[in-house]
Parts: sequence; C-alpha cells; structure tokens
Amino acid sequence: MIRPLRPQDRRGWQRLYEGYQAFYGFADRPAEFYDRAFARLTSGEARDFHGLVAEADGRLVGLTHYVFHPNLWRDEGVCYLQDLFTSSEARGRGVARALIEAVYEAADAAGVPAVYWLTAEDNYPARMLYDRVAAKSPFIRYNRKL
Repeated sequence: MIRPLRPQDRRGWQRLYEGYQAFYGFADRPAEFYDRAFARLTSGEARDFHGLVAEADGRLVGLTHYVFHPNLWRDEGVCYLQDLFTSSEARGRGVARALIEAVYEAADAAGVPAVYWLTAEDNYPARMLYDRVAAKSPFIRYNRKL
C-alpha cells in the first residue's frame, strides 16, 4: 500500500531514510538532519517537500520524497523526485515502481505532469527500473565545488 507520510511514521521512515543516506555515502548524518527533514515532509506546506511511503504487513518498506517547483520552460512547473528507497526485503517486489507511479499520480493531480529525478551512474539495479518507467535524459549534471 502506498500512502502519504504521517507523523506517526517517524521511526519507520527514519530507518529507511538512514538506509538511503548510507547507500549514497552519508551514514553519519546528525539527528538534527532527520528532525529537519521529517518536519518539512510532514509540514503540510504545499511549496515544501511531500513524502509517500510503502507499507506492507504494517511495516514501512519504502519511501519517496518529491517537491514541485517553478520552471521557466514549463508554465505549470515541474516535479522533482528527490529520494526513492526500498528496504532490502522489498526489492524486486514492485515497491519502487509503485512509489514512482504514486508520484506521477500526485504530479498529474497537481497539474504538473513533468517529473524528473537523478540517480548515481553505477546504480544499475535502479536504472533497470527507471529505463522502464521513464526516459533517460541526455543531460549531465554538474555541481559547484565546495
């Protein structure tokens, strides 16, 4: 079952989000990082991040976070799917696909059908799914050196 993130999901959400952060090499996030992220995801502010979770047998097994933002090329704006993660026991069971499709539904309902996201080049298992549910962009991302 895919549903919006709720305040009572904090423990299960944090377990998943810690796994996601560790996957991308950020295992040492302070507690305040998770406090701020969860507060933003559950604030109800339309212009801030939204969270969806996948639940199976009463346990959270996946999450996604997305945000709508303006875009000069699209008057209606765009939707950025920032985070997507499933627990190891949920992988290969359609959870990630269902989370992506739920973001698509939320974007359509908001009148913002353009959805995009980024992933690591070497994230081959995820990219196999992404190649089936989206079109790969020809763009290369650059980050400011900090």
